[in-house]
Amino acid sequence: LGLEHVAGKATLLVASLFVGVLLALIGQTYQTGADTFELFAAWAALILPWVLAGRLAALWLVWLTLLNLATIFYYMTFGGLFGLLFTPTQSLWILFALNTFALAIWQTIAAREKRDQWAIRILATASGGLITALAMYFLLETRSSSGWALLAWFAWLAIAYLVYRHIVPDVYVLAGGVLSVIVVVTTGLAQNMLKSSETAGALLFIGLVVIGRSAAGGGWLKRAVGEAKS
Repeated sequence: LGLEHVAGKATLLVASLFVGVLLALIGQTYQTGADTFELFAAWAALILPWVLAGRLAALWLVWLTLLNLATIFYYMTFGGLFGLLFTPTQSLWILFALNTFALAIWQTIAAREKRDQWAIRILATASGGLITALAMYFLLETRSSSGWALLAWFAWLAIAYLVYRHIVPDVYVLAGGVLSVIVVVTTGLAQNMLKSSETAGALLFIGLVVIGRSAAGGGWLKRAVGEAKS
């Protein structure tokens, strides 16, 4: 069928998935004793030539997912043993760097062709979700985390606004940024205000802030949609 045919690409995608099934079968049959992260790392390495040849967005996302899983399980395997070297935030930083780098490369390549926007949105969601989690961790565990997380979060918002508001308009990513702001601001308010004895008043104030920011964000997104259509 060839790799230019849709059926050929779909067959290559299925074959790439079956590689993982084969590795799992080998591991169970011969009791290799390999860790889970080694399975996903080997899987990603073995299908890389197919990923490069296929030029298929779904196959690239599968490959990136395998890298993310290998990183996650690597931390889960060695996090307790080398706790001084590997902290929860460090694993989040690695995942954030991986997905943000992939997003930047993919967006640069796809900017001219304006294709595979759904895949770019998935990567933007992963990148934005991870930096939001890092910013929240900084607010909740200030003593044990670095302030670089908050600076990186501001930088991510600024770059996302520049790219997806003016260069490659995408309301989905902008909406994700608005949600990230609401979540981080709410986390900061809750961390500081719920320590007082006036819990009911604090909860009411936080609720009003969430409603106000949601309304303001919704109005701004409507204007962004109107400008994108005009």
